[in-house]
Amino acid sequence: MIVAAAVLALFLLGSVLGFLFGLLKWALIIGLVAAAAVFATRLLRSSRVRG
Repeated sequence: MIVAAAVLALFLLGSVLGFLFGLLKWALIIGLVAAAAVFATRLLRSSRVRG
């Protein structure tokens, strides 16, 4: 019974960690896209002011 509980706990831990790393991955991707968008708009604004 203890072994079954330990295996079940490992399965749950693995799924929870997988979910958390998935969330972290998507948060990083969204953050990179947002940072690229901000950088692009600032670049376009500064070039428009000069031109």
